Amino acid sequence: MTRTAPAGPAASISGRFPRLVLAGRDLTAQAAFVTLIVALVAVAALTSDTFLTQTNLTNLLKQMVTTGLLAYGMLVVILTGGIDLSVGSVVAFSGIITAGLVSDLPIPMATVVGIACGIGFGLVNGVLVARFGLAPFVVTLAALTTVRGLAFVYSEVPITPEDPAFLTLGSAMLGPVPLSTVIMLAVFLAGGLFLTRFPAGRSIVAIGGNAEAVRLAGINVRKHVILAYTISGACAGLAGVILASRVGIAQPSVGVAFELDAIAACVIGGASLAGGRGSAKATFGGVLVLVLINNLLNLYGVQSFWQQVLKGLIIIAVILVQRANQART
Repeated sequence: MTRTAPAGPAASISGRFPRLVLAGRDLTAQAAFVTLIVALVAVAALTSDTFLTQTNLTNLLKQMVTTGLLAYGMLVVILTGGIDLSVGSVVAFSGIITAGLVSDLPIPMATVVGIACGIGFGLVNGVLVARFGLAPFVVTLAALTTVRGLAFVYSEVPITPEDPAFLTLGSAMLGPVPLSTVIMLAVFLAGGLFLTRFPAGRSIVAIGGNAEAVRLAGINVRKHVILAYTISGACAGLAGVILASRVGIAQPSVGVAFELDAIAACVIGGASLAGGRGSAKATFGGVLVLVLINNLLNLYGVQSFWQQVLKGLIIIAVILVQRANQART
């Protein structure tokens, strides 16, 4: 049976790419993703003498933790058709609160308080979006400035934790792998199971596809949207605590544009900003691609503003490829 090619520019683009079908599944996108990662690693290894050194690989694993945690939280929100622009500010607030409390509270309790702050901000965002029907972009943009201001209210200057044991979370190693990386991987593993095996996770995915259909099926849409933003806040809070522990200092100005890296990782991983499509596994792949690109550009000595330009171009290219793939399928 002959398929009629879809009309339009996307169709003409899609027709140029061969398809990889295995056991009835179209694995073209996954194959392209793996090829991209392998190509990046190969280029980095061949063009830089320091890429494969233990120091650089360890730093790479540590650096991907913040982006990874924020990307998973962002994915959950994007799946509902929303967005969370406040995560960078939450990272700053949670980190500086935790660093400030370390001298007065036991480290585990201070850490819990920092993560709880992230959960609280996420909960407020979710209530404003779900209960009061405000636009996610507007709510989280307001939260971005509000939370950042609160971080500066708490301390206008960087805070160095007085207890050196606080640094363990960000610097400890489990064999060759940093403890913080293991925590991030655990979040992605548990988060992937949550989105695919648990009713609440599947409902979050379904809301982005058709919220009205989900409501008619008897599922509380508001509750699950609030849950999504709360998860994003929790991930941002955890990221803030780990980042402060890793660098040994907490600053109220840290985290600017972190939300853009999180969104970029989700988009590179194939998540749709319209909601309803995306996975934890693919988002982790997006994080890996983004971190590899950042590391490679740093090794080449490329200035940070050119890195931002490249990230923007990558996002546009990925969206064009996604559009072409949708038209083809």
